[in-house]
Amino acid sequence: MTREELEELIREGVPLVGNFGIAVESLGAGTIRLRLPYKVDFVRPGGTVTGPAMFGLADVALYGAVLSLIGRVELAVTTSMTINFLRRPPPVAIIAEARVLKLGKRLAYGEILLFSEGDPEPVAHVTGTYSIPPHAPVTVAVSHYRVDGAL
Repeated sequence: MTREELEELIREGVPLVGNFGIAVESLGAGTIRLRLPYKVDFVRPGGTVTGPAMFGLADVALYGAVLSLIGRVELAVTTSMTINFLRRPPPVAIIAEARVLKLGKRLAYGEILLFSEGDPEPVAHVTGTYSIPPHAPVTVAVSHYRVDGAL
């Protein structure tokens, strides 16, 4: 899938999150970087970005990373997702960096780091599993682990 195709799928196939204005900054085999723009609607009392906006961003990030490997299998769905909020993000854009750690025939497992734009320290760490319906065989092996932690 191209960046443009994925952005269209997010807007049309996941309209709640698609209306957030998420942009695909980069897309690779099993990796993706998304940007959630700052909107006053995403700020909660206390002047921080709301958790549901960050969770929605993380969910579509893993969706995109999975689809980058298996193609447009729209019925791939989240089976579990856990978010750990690490720090209070200020009211700025949020960046998601996702990678697939394991891709099997029926399940994909990955992680997402969320950052406040311009800050190298993550504000949240997310892990999730996607269920994959029957589709054409996948021949790409992924792990994307590097010693320096970069994608």
